[in-house]
Amino acid sequence: MAKEIERRGIPVALISAIAPLPIAVGANRIIGGRAIPHPVGDPALPADEERAFRKMLVSRALDTLTAEVQDQLVLPLEGP
Repeated sequence: MAKEIERRGIPVALISAIAPLPIAVGANRIIGGRAIPHPVGDPALPADEERAFRKMLVSRALDTLTAEVQDQLVLPLEGP
């Protein structure tokens, strides 16, 4: 679906804990997520740290929306 939305001229940033899947289907902007059940969060973290983690991940995804992509842009998850 991300590829079809991109064809319409709308940039898409996909957050996924399993990067090979969006790579295989041809998504253009892929951001690594934390884990399969919690790609954009980490319930093991204290509430304030999880909030900061979520904010960092969503900010990273928003930043990639402005990036020019010729092929595929894959950003692995950084940090703990």
